[in-house]
Amino acid sequence: MNHVLIGVSGGIAAYKVCEVVSSLAKRGIEVRVIMTRSAVEFVTPLTFATLSRQPAHTDADFWQPTNGRPLHIELAEWADVFLLAPVTANTLAKLTYGMADNLLTNTVLASNCPILFAPAMNTTMWLQPTVQENWQKLLKDARYTAIAPTDGVLACDAMGTGRMAEPETILEYLESFLFTKGKQDLKGKHILVNAGGTREFIDSVRFIGNPSTGKQGIAIAKAAIHRGANVTLITTSNSPLPMGEGLGVRAVRSSLEMHQAMLEEFPFADITIAAAAVGDVRSTTTSDRKLPKSELSLNLELEYIPDIVADLATRKRPEQMLVGFAAQTGTEQEVMTAAKDKLERKGLDAIAANAVNSSQTGFGTDTNQATFINKNGKVLSTPLCSKLELAHRLLDFLL
Repeated sequence: MNHVLIGVSGGIAAYKVCEVVSSLAKRGIEVRVIMTRSAVEFVTPLTFATLSRQPAHTDADFWQPTNGRPLHIELAEWADVFLLAPVTANTLAKLTYGMADNLLTNTVLASNCPILFAPAMNTTMWLQPTVQENWQKLLKDARYTAIAPTDGVLACDAMGTGRMAEPETILEYLESFLFTKGKQDLKGKHILVNAGGTREFIDSVRFIGNPSTGKQGIAIAKAAIHRGANVTLITTSNSPLPMGEGLGVRAVRSSLEMHQAMLEEFPFADITIAAAAVGDVRSTTTSDRKLPKSELSLNLELEYIPDIVADLATRKRPEQMLVGFAAQTGTEQEVMTAAKDKLERKGLDAIAANAVNSSQTGFGTDTNQATFINKNGKVLSTPLCSKLELAHRLLDFLL
């Protein structure tokens, strides 16, 4: 069973951590909570104890032995991942300088597991030079990975940066870290990903498209960010986008727009993963207004769409890696045959083959299963898993 230790500091964002604890416990992950003296002013220990099904520890427990051993040592050795949320300006300063004046900071120093930390504070406080200096110093420590604060309306009614990341974002980071053990093996790498289904417009409101939601491509972008990469995501999707520093997002709609964006970004990418469902055909004519029904042709003239991935393959430098997806229907053998043909015909370094005629692996699902094939003949099949886990399995395969 996975073990997640959560350290809660005294900020109003502590209420968001309740959802994190509850969600983890419902997934069968064992959770324990440490609260600072200020944190108990915002959320009671009873709340976290009830949600985690474990006692919530406070400074009052500091010197109470657990199985004859100090509590901070016991908790530090127990944890697989240590989440600190919210991290206040005060706690940030303590972490930066290795202070150990409470149960939480002592446990941090006694631990060896990867640490995720999510700051939260008023914008003016966040922008203070001393706070920013502490923030930058802590980011240089390999054990710490930041879930950066976001922009929005704060509890003090101010508008700006300082909101703690939402529980969904924190849970995604935790899922990644429990799978990867916190490795940051993509630091210094630039990953280019495309996602979603393209729309080829007939007029201003009608289009030829497909049911792709972009969830898998977005999951790949998230996984890469969680592993330290700089990521450029080119997407048509309205699905929730990744959060994190080092992320650039370009919104497109048609295959032409996606093609142009990919050509512009491709030279800067170390690894390009083409997960988008790009259309195959488009209308030879389009209208910038909504056509009356009487003007719609029942014999639409179509033309083939230029192949984005094949075009990128002709421009690829030797040190770059180009990866495609083959979303297929049919038997396992038919899916594999089509994927291998696409791998060779388009000059790819690797391909992910997945059947989309399943209720658990089709367009719009939260789970997926795939078989990865590289140009040297290496083959790896994944179990049915979340799309974020599949993204990590793909990155492991490529690296």
